[in-house]
Amino acid sequence: MRRVRPGAASRGSAERTLTSVAAGTAYESDPPGARESDAGESREGESAAAPRLWHVTLSVSGAEAPLDELRRGLEQLAHDHPFLLTSRYAPDHAEIRYWEEARDLHDAAAVALRLWGEHRQSAQLPPWEIVGLEVIGRDTYHQRIAEGYGPLPAAPVGVHPF
Repeated sequence: MRRVRPGAASRGSAERTLTSVAAGTAYESDPPGARESDAGESREGESAAAPRLWHVTLSVSGAEAPLDELRRGLEQLAHDHPFLLTSRYAPDHAEIRYWEEARDLHDAAAVALRLWGEHRQSAQLPPWEIVGLEVIGRDTYHQRIAEGYGPLPAAPVGVHPF
């Protein structure tokens, strides 16, 4: 895998885009009876292409940045990305939590991994790298909260210091 800066030219002449590829109707490791009966339907009977909600926690880190500029950048990011729930920050790291609507975990993770880089210029965010990513389904999020562990609900919504 080759790492490049956002906006850097790729080896090919066509621009690359991220897409999901369906794995087929079943994996060989699936137990008998767990396979889908219809390629267009999921096990729960929902359409496989129907978007779902995913709770995303993105952690970034890097060289220290002035707190007032960092806060302003995160507020701009929240304005540009309206599903942002909360951002917490310190001089050398930040955590962003939000809900993403996507067809599957792969799509939600791909969007999350592009979020910081794509908004770095427009929101004037520091040149930090992504150091952590958690993407969980809505049911898992609510189950964790009900059991008393996992990410606490984002109550106060907005941008806050750690």
